[in-house]
Amino acid sequence: MKAFLELLYLFRVFFGIGLMTFGGGLTMLPILERELIRKRHWMTDEQMVDWFAIGQCTPGIIAVNVATFIGYYRRGIIGAVCATAGIVTPSVIIITLLAGLIESASDIAWVNRAMTGINVGVAALLVNAAWNFARKTLIDRLTIGIALLSFVAMAFFDAPAVLIIFCAGTTGVITRKVQRNRS
Repeated sequence: MKAFLELLYLFRVFFGIGLMTFGGGLTMLPILERELIRKRHWMTDEQMVDWFAIGQCTPGIIAVNVATFIGYYRRGIIGAVCATAGIVTPSVIIITLLAGLIESASDIAWVNRAMTGINVGVAALLVNAAWNFARKTLIDRLTIGIALLSFVAMAFFDAPAVLIIFCAGTTGVITRKVQRNRS
């Protein structure tokens, strides 16, 4: 019974996260950080950064991938299923309820203004998430250099994200290995 209650709690926590976040992916980062690191102490800042990075590299929605990782970390495969179901269920319910209204609502002026406001709020959340990520990951000249080169590759050369992640990871591994061999 205790295991069932823990799984139900895992579902409820991620249901709440899924219900209260808009924009998915990176916009969920501040909420995931507050709920999972600060409030529940289910993970560390370093684990969040690592799992978010892995979530970026794997197919699917980042926040769903992170929920799956955390669920697995907490309660194994059944925990992963519960966390994943929890985070996606609110979206499924809302999309199902709103599907018929979307087309007719897109012509309403106040709906368009509300969406503009929501987009600004989401942009602020993204800036906050980027700032928090940068503070935790840009720790030396190497990481700052990798970040700058990655940004240039994306912004000016439209390089695929998979290629950037592969190159950045490979550069980090090789550089650290060379540094370790020198000392």
